[in-house]
Amino acid sequence: MGLEQAAEDLQQYLSNASKEQSKQTNQDDVVFHQWATFKVNNELYGIDVIKVKEVLRFSEMTPVPGAENYVLGIINLRGNVVTVIDTRRLFGLPPVPTDDDTRIIVIEYNEQEVIGIVVDSVDEVINLPQNDVDRAPSVSSDESTRRFVQGVCYHNNVLIILLDIMKMLTSITPHDSEDGPSEIA
Repeated sequence: MGLEQAAEDLQQYLSNASKEQSKQTNQDDVVFHQWATFKVNNELYGIDVIKVKEVLRFSEMTPVPGAENYVLGIINLRGNVVTVIDTRRLFGLPPVPTDDDTRIIVIEYNEQEVIGIVVDSVDEVINLPQNDVDRAPSVSSDESTRRFVQGVCYHNNVLIILLDIMKMLTSITPHDSEDGPSEIA
């Protein structure tokens, strides 16, 4: 083997090693995102776990006269008034009786306000690679729910619909007036 051949072999080896390292670096650079998952009408949904303050058992609430039909009422959570939204009504689904699995997911809406959403059941917190999340397909003409969908992803062979919870809550809350922020209810 001549010197030129050895130099070519070394160059080839270094090139292959660089490609392999690049592949490993790309795998190491995968960004994972945590999602709190829950079910509504036997569909699995996910929301950014950062927005979830806590999960409560379903409890009785005080109705709010004149509120939108998706507002179930308000609850007192350690001195804070929490407006509770019915996701089934918001998504245009038929109502079902509450049971032992029904939960209220308390979400931090802004610095002054938390909102609860009623779900059929909570599932788990999962880590999903960001590059596994696909854009939501535009198969529905129903803008009311599609506009909340941030993306979709398969996890353990189950489709998860990832919601943009802030977009969802912003779309149903009244905008601030000149008098200052207004409440949902």
